[in-house]
Amino acid sequence: MSFDAAYEALTDHDDDARWAYGTGFADPLAGVDDTVPDGVDRGELAAYCLMLGDDALIMSHRLQQWVTRAPELEDELALANIALDLLGQARLLLTRAAEVEDAGRDEDALAYLRDAADFRNVRLVERADADFAHLVARLLVFATWRLALLDRLTTSADPVLAAIGAKGVKEVTYHRDYAAQWVVRLGDGTELSHDRMQAAADEVMPLVDELFRPHPTELRLVAAAVAVDPSTLRSEFDAVWGQVLTAATLRTVGAAPGASGHPTAGVPVEEAGVPVEETGVPVEETGVPAATGPLAGSGRDGAHTAALTDILAELQSVARSMPGGVW
Repeated sequence: MSFDAAYEALTDHDDDARWAYGTGFADPLAGVDDTVPDGVDRGELAAYCLMLGDDALIMSHRLQQWVTRAPELEDELALANIALDLLGQARLLLTRAAEVEDAGRDEDALAYLRDAADFRNVRLVERADADFAHLVARLLVFATWRLALLDRLTTSADPVLAAIGAKGVKEVTYHRDYAAQWVVRLGDGTELSHDRMQAAADEVMPLVDELFRPHPTELRLVAAAVAVDPSTLRSEFDAVWGQVLTAATLRTVGAAPGASGHPTAGVPVEEAGVPVEETGVPVEETGVPAATGPLAGSGRDGAHTAALTDILAELQSVARSMPGGVW
């Protein structure tokens, strides 16, 4: 691909295999056999692709909301790139879902024209982050879990899912490392940063168990060697999570106050003299219930927090206001 002037790349739309601003890229699934494996139910394969695709799409949108809000320009770029990686994964997975279900929908229809109850993402990705510590805690949980899942997905009997898994492993490895470095930096920093990081780690934990509860659709596809049983990922997740928290001098939920060795570890934020930061995100809009017990229902079955409705109102606004619009 060559242009006489650089700006011609911005206006040439004949080549679909390019980003909007003219940056060429290779199709990551070029040459991959897209035949549905024998004996695999097409509806269940489509539903599984929606689960993984919706996880990536909604998490990507939440990360995009932090652009212009991160503490440093370097982190603005890092979060934007992580969001783009997840958006790319979402596109591949939603495209696969649309192809397999063969119902006349494409990736755009699945992303922009479904209501909240039709989304199948875990509720972890819906949460709005009260501050940067909450963001990196949630990103560490998500990336650690997703990396373990994608790594096992590379052996899927579905060639498309296997290729998506192989591509995603390279991306999410960086996502996990980026989040882990910030958790350690904040946890093992000042008393203020430590207490904020401890509060964030504690508050994300009620959302973790859902990640490892297998859905019946997943289990049927596991039997067909297509999907990953999320319950098998828990030990790896716990090991990584525990290692990072130890390095960050943070306690895990249930540990005694001060158990990590930091002078204020385990001390409630209000008792440690930590001021409440004005974040612009009301607690009631974070999508996290006040109770710390297990959340009822499952995002995999369409049971979501009110936060998802707000996300979709923003994410889908242009597509719904201009049906069939092309730009």
